Amino acid sequence: MDTKDVSLSLYHYMCKTIVGTEHYVKTIRLMNSVCDHLSCDNSTVYITSGSFGEGLQIRGSDLDVMFVLKYIEVHDNITSIAFNPKTTYFSLMTEDTKPCYAMLRLKSSPCPIVRQLCGNVRGDAYLSNELFNKYFLTENSPVVHGPCISDKQGTTDIAYCLRSINWVTSASQWIIRSNNSWPNENTKQMIINHGLLFVPIGSKGSPHEKLEWRMSFSVGEKFLTYTFSHTQLLCYAMMKILLKDIINTDSRCSDLLCSYYLKTILFWISEELHPSSWTPGNLIKCFMRCFHRLIYCIEYSVCPHYFIPENNLFENKIEGLDRDNLIDTLRVLFSYGWRCIFFSQQISHFVLSCNVKNDQSFFRYDDFNILLESSVLGHVMTLIGSPHNFNRAVHNILFCLSRKSKYINAYFISAMCNRLYQALYMRSKISNKQKYNEYNHCLGYLLMNINHDIVSGWLMVASFLYKAKQYKKSLTVIEYALSKCTLEKIFYGTKLSVAQLRPIECHLIQKQGCVRSLKFVMADYIVFGTCQFIPMELLMSIKLCEIPPVVYGHFLSFLCHYHLNNVRECGNSLRDLQTTIFKNYFMRNEPISQSISYYCLGTAHQLIGDHVSAKQAFNVTLELLQPYPYYIKQFKRLSLVASM
Repeated sequence: MDTKDVSLSLYHYMCKTIVGTEHYVKTIRLMNSVCDHLSCDNSTVYITSGSFGEGLQIRGSDLDVMFVLKYIEVHDNITSIAFNPKTTYFSLMTEDTKPCYAMLRLKSSPCPIVRQLCGNVRGDAYLSNELFNKYFLTENSPVVHGPCISDKQGTTDIAYCLRSINWVTSASQWIIRSNNSWPNENTKQMIINHGLLFVPIGSKGSPHEKLEWRMSFSVGEKFLTYTFSHTQLLCYAMMKILLKDIINTDSRCSDLLCSYYLKTILFWISEELHPSSWTPGNLIKCFMRCFHRLIYCIEYSVCPHYFIPENNLFENKIEGLDRDNLIDTLRVLFSYGWRCIFFSQQISHFVLSCNVKNDQSFFRYDDFNILLESSVLGHVMTLIGSPHNFNRAVHNILFCLSRKSKYINAYFISAMCNRLYQALYMRSKISNKQKYNEYNHCLGYLLMNINHDIVSGWLMVASFLYKAKQYKKSLTVIEYALSKCTLEKIFYGTKLSVAQLRPIECHLIQKQGCVRSLKFVMADYIVFGTCQFIPMELLMSIKLCEIPPVVYGHFLSFLCHYHLNNVRECGNSLRDLQTTIFKNYFMRNEPISQSISYYCLGTAHQLIGDHVSAKQAFNVTLELLQPYPYYIKQFKRLSLVASM
């Protein structure tokens, strides 16, 4: 096979198993865009950034989120603006800083806390990046990681940043630099109109390091990657795989490079090459060109920032023995040619094939697989359900021209309804008429909640009816919900089997699309956002609780029969609950999920007076929760184990 045939085969393999098709990437980007739009509020703009925000979700990618504070503005020329008394203003000072860095001098602010976050230099107040980051530390995100706030596991990076709506003078040369056809003028103008961001980190070793802020062009970079052909995106993915799976596995080279360097190199090469060069048949050729440029940049210690070339990203970064080891490793890998990518387990199963299909429908099920395995669905479900976001989603459905965007907004509306209902249900001291209206209002939200997940949606309706003491109605709904828990149902993050593909095939044949088909094939956990909605028999004070669907269905069925004094049916539900837990049916193999399941089982045994079985179940719960002492305190029945 010649290089073109191999490139075509590798292109389709990457689409089929790792990155997804162009259609899939656009779907991820659209879902992120909708999520970002609905997550914004009056004070903050929410931006999903990094590879995930660009629609590229491969193994090893973390979630990067930027929160842009709308009530603070940064200006290069502050004398020409009209001041808003509710807004904080900073002026840009770049005289004594390295390229791509600036100090932010306070001009005016209505917030006293802002001045407390500033340091003094020659009588002027400058915003401190160190104090700014510390201000946003929380119990859930207690770690400062560069310019970001991270959780203890390092899975999510949140960057609180400031925005300049105007393009800065130091990046003005980028506007006129390129005479090639990439990026086009429309993309350039869009990037300029969005301005740039400032993230809280200074240049290492600078005299005013703690008072400096780095210019971030992440929004512009996202727009640039959106203009990539799918071949360009796959080339970028291959470079990331080369770094994450191969280069970083060498202990001598680990953490010397980051994916931002690779993206910068790809930007420069994209500017040099005509867009027509990026074709599936040229994938290997383009990949090797990027790889060769990486070696060149390291060898000569030069990697110019794409927007501000005066900023050499490799300056004082990779030196001495580290540089020699890295170059040796890269040269050895380069000697293998494009086959060096086989050292990655992600691509090691690639088999050359001359008989490849260039048909998007050939990959539709694989798109579905990658969508489920990626973190995009878990990410979008973190959206905070507020009436403001709900109304905005409704507006998008009514006025958006894109059918796919309408479906995604509808999916979000359904996902938000559960949280909106639980927030509404917390109200208590109201009249009977208000309770009647609230009942209908809550039920309306819950019925809309069904439209993104049939199983968990109906079980939430059953839980609502149970809390209203309508036990017989609740049992009818539980029976229907459990009937939908068939073997082809799947969880987020799972791999599709042949049996699970059959119903998906049916829905896709009917042209319902991936997002709409999720309603019929997914079975998510039951999520309680407030302890007031959790069945009181569980005696739980935890604010956020996730219970496996079949476990919760049988436990709720037990509670209904318990209150109806149906002794035989109580025993049947209890046996079904035990079988579900012992067979790990519709349960993730992780301790929190299993511990809550055994806690439900212990509660059921205790309610019917079987204290021996209850103690056994609670002991398993305690054993599973040893690494998570926070949960032990919230499960109040566990404190009774010693007295049983």
